[in-house]
Amino acid sequence: MKAVLGIIGTLLVIGAGWFGMYRGWRNRQHRQADLAPLPVVPENVQGKSTEGVYVATTTAGDWMDRIAVHELGVRSTADLAVSEAGLIFHRQGAADVFIPADRLTGVRTDRGIAGKVTAEASGLVVVTWNHDGRELDTGFRPRRKADTAPLTDSISTLIGAE
Repeated sequence: MKAVLGIIGTLLVIGAGWFGMYRGWRNRQHRQADLAPLPVVPENVQGKSTEGVYVATTTAGDWMDRIAVHELGVRSTADLAVSEAGLIFHRQGAADVFIPADRLTGVRTDRGIAGKVTAEASGLVVVTWNHDGRELDTGFRPRRKADTAPLTDSISTLIGAE
């Protein structure tokens, strides 16, 4: 009997924890509901693509303030295409994200962003951009470490070419 009560108690604690996380995510989405829709992903844009993981988008300067609306907080496998038009994150299981070149304000490597912290100091490529009057940071982890520097350089070139 004690074992059954222990199992039921454990399931109740797990359920309460899950429900609390669900409510927290829904409340975050409600607080951020005023963020305008994302730019439409252009068709037939050619650019160099890098495989990796789209980690998350956060408020710039606050690496833990994940943006929950417009699927910006959804971590997913992605290809990041850099073109003259801007950056396109082709994500699996979530909507693609397009950042127009004229909205890009910076790029850097970093150790972490909401949802991912790496052992090496330059494990993530973090792009800073403006959307709807807000400055945002978007994190991307290239699949191969050797892709980090060329990707950062190509984004820097894109920002400098404006």
